[in-house]
Amino acid sequence: MSVGTRGSADVLLEAMPRQQSSIWTRAYLRILLLGDTLCALFACACVLGIRLLSGVYIPFDEFAFGFGLVLFWPAALALGGAYRRRANGEGTEEFKAVLNGGIGLMATVAIGAYVTQAVIARSFVMAMLPMALLATLYYRYRMRKQLHRRRAVGEYMRQVIAVGHRDSILDLAMQLRRQPYHGMQVVGACLPSGDRDVDLDGIPVLGSFADVAQVVAYAGADAVAVLACPELDGAALRRMAWSLETSRTDLFVAPALLDVAGPRISITPVAGMPLMHVEHPEFNGTRQFVKSVFDRLVSGVALVLLALPLLAVGLLIRLTSKGPALFRQTRVGKDGTTFSVYKFRTMVVDAEQLKASLLEANEFDGVLFKMRNDPRITRVGVFLRKYSVDELPQLLNVVRGEMSLVGPRPPLLEEVAAYGTDVRRRLVVKPGMTGLWQVSGRSNLTWDESVRLDLRYVENWSLILDLQILWKTWSVVTRGEGAY
Repeated sequence: MSVGTRGSADVLLEAMPRQQSSIWTRAYLRILLLGDTLCALFACACVLGIRLLSGVYIPFDEFAFGFGLVLFWPAALALGGAYRRRANGEGTEEFKAVLNGGIGLMATVAIGAYVTQAVIARSFVMAMLPMALLATLYYRYRMRKQLHRRRAVGEYMRQVIAVGHRDSILDLAMQLRRQPYHGMQVVGACLPSGDRDVDLDGIPVLGSFADVAQVVAYAGADAVAVLACPELDGAALRRMAWSLETSRTDLFVAPALLDVAGPRISITPVAGMPLMHVEHPEFNGTRQFVKSVFDRLVSGVALVLLALPLLAVGLLIRLTSKGPALFRQTRVGKDGTTFSVYKFRTMVVDAEQLKASLLEANEFDGVLFKMRNDPRITRVGVFLRKYSVDELPQLLNVVRGEMSLVGPRPPLLEEVAAYGTDVRRRLVVKPGMTGLWQVSGRSNLTWDESVRLDLRYVENWSLILDLQILWKTWSVVTRGEGAY
């Protein structure tokens, strides 16, 4: 490649908006630092103010100690890793870092007070620091939402050079465009041959694997994403990392074993070589028992609390269209067992018979049938589907142990009959009322994308992941996105 040669790819690159990631990152971290300090100041002022209003005399040394903790608060968070650039913007690492820093400071103050027998720290350990921790977590959450909104319109993005084969680069670009909150935008590509005539959906090909460092400098990119490909072995990746050291460009490498992450992966040194150890997912045992108890307990409580609203919805369905309020359908569950799933009826009674005449209008690829304006859906059904109210009767399936709150989508018998070997992996866990597919686009996803998300959940499930998905489901459902 000759970076001095101008062509169509050069024109495309120059037309793209340039952003200096390091500039906005430093500004964002300064805003976080200021906000964290104000959260601690707010907590300190609340504790001291309540004591003053209660008529308690507060000596000067307690005021000094309280405001000293305010100054130490961001330092403790920094020790926990809350101001690392990679920790902010997505994932749980940021909140874990805040918790580690805050709890660490609380423990330090508590131990120091015990050793010195100082009564002065009691109200700060019991009230101020926990309040500061909660306020900081909420502030970080609101800042993340604001950052995601800005990224949705193309701001505050990290510009990435993708290295790999055409299909993998297109897949990465598609996923990043669909989920801009990751803050990464592919602005150029390096292919094995460096052929600039390859169609990459508007992404310019700027060189080959040997030109990555020059391409990064030429494009002003912030990061390099290396996708799994046989041409890039350990030695080639090592040399690429060396070439990017001076520019401090972030290097991301996709492992050959995709969609496996988190606690299942660890690095073990063997005979002087770092080997990746991948644990098998746990589909039985204590963790599954805890998940089952959690599912049934939450579902049982939800059914009690929602009993009257559910009855009202059922009555509305009966009054507005002919037929029963509940719709039962045979679905496939864990290990291929079948069960009857419960849903509020959102279509006309003979919807299944009418489906054959609508197959040509199917707007979904793969084995599913989806239409944005399905004529079989009733007027009330449109609302119920948009906000997923029709799924609430599945709480009965969860209580009965046939489904989970979180898991892959429960498939139909004809869908399972069309499954390949890899897709059948979805059946090793219970299907769920919600899942990664629900919080990542719902019906807007392609068949391949929905399968990939279901398999990712199967490989990496945990109770913490379930709680995160449940939290995100509420936001997605209330906005009515991607449902039809």
